[in-house]
Amino acid sequence: MNEYIYHNPTRLVFGKNQIKALKEELGRYGKKVLFVYGGGSIKRSGLYDEVMNELNQMGAQVSELSGVEPNPRLSTVKNGIKICKENDIDCLLAVGGGSVIDCTKAIAAGAKYDGDVWDLITLKAQPQDALPFGTVLTLAATGSEMNSGSVITNWETQEKYGWGSPLVFPKFSILDPTYTFTVPKDQTIYGIVDMMSHVLEQYFHNAENTPLQDRFAESILLTVMETAPKLLEDLEDYDLRETILYSGTMALNGTLQMGLRGDWGSHNIEHAVSAVYDIPHAGGLAILFPNWMRHNVDTNVKRFKQLAVRVFNVESDGRSDKEAALEGIDRLSAFWTSLGAPNSLADYDIDNSKLDLIADKAMARGEFGNFSKQNKNDVLNILKMSL
Repeated sequence: MNEYIYHNPTRLVFGKNQIKALKEELGRYGKKVLFVYGGGSIKRSGLYDEVMNELNQMGAQVSELSGVEPNPRLSTVKNGIKICKENDIDCLLAVGGGSVIDCTKAIAAGAKYDGDVWDLITLKAQPQDALPFGTVLTLAATGSEMNSGSVITNWETQEKYGWGSPLVFPKFSILDPTYTFTVPKDQTIYGIVDMMSHVLEQYFHNAENTPLQDRFAESILLTVMETAPKLLEDLEDYDLRETILYSGTMALNGTLQMGLRGDWGSHNIEHAVSAVYDIPHAGGLAILFPNWMRHNVDTNVKRFKQLAVRVFNVESDGRSDKEAALEGIDRLSAFWTSLGAPNSLADYDIDNSKLDLIADKAMARGEFGNFSKQNKNDVLNILKMSL
């Protein structure tokens, strides 16, 4: 293992009817609240009214920022920062999925920064302070409810970057599986792909002696794969929603990366694709990740084989390590396709006309990937395999 320090300060409040904890949790941080959310789903489900009832009971002065995009945009972040500064906001409340939480993280840091918040997102500057915030999660997917990462899109320049800071861990996150009942089937599928991709990004690393970390990762993958097909047949099954919700949090709250550095190359390529085409993040990952795996299988074929055997039940007797590894990759792609995820860029009407532009955007910060370094030719090859 590599040396490491682990710290996660987020207070997780999990289970049915835990919205009752909101007054106490948020009340620690002040009365002037910016309530951040996405489209109209929380109003249709009744969650908006539940949250407002709690905020009214605590005597909060509420400002609102609605309409956060699925790929949250810099312009929306800047609107939120403006509201915070004009209304002397004490704390923020994000109600929604990972996009809403990612947007809130950027607002929280930007509200305490005198310059352009894009400086923080492009790593030209580091936040020195941030407003406190909590979350009420409505979508099992990104793990943003219990980590310090965020992804923001500058649509004007077609740039999309991940960034993070220890200052933007949520102070608390309320996770009630019933709030995910109304998530439609396609978004449920995307969430499943997203959390599995997070596990896989951390599975591909170069640290030695990580048997427990490997088993942690494999157990999440196996649990999600066992649960997902059942959930898609009954979207309001509490036990299944509960399992998937917990899995999404555990996939990216830092537990799996203790003692290692995951790769994250597939995410970087997907960010470039969706910066240009604004496709769903997990849809892009479902297409790109298996092809990243095929392109990089020789980096450490035994690790790919281990995944194939332990998670995808590939028989390895009488076969080369690479043959077993490639079958495992095929089985991963087939599983995602069986759920209803896309498996080629053509599914989003993406052709080869902008591959060079996408590759340039992926290379904006230079070569990338902690497990296997990728250059522009690597990116172009993966994109071509994904058409």
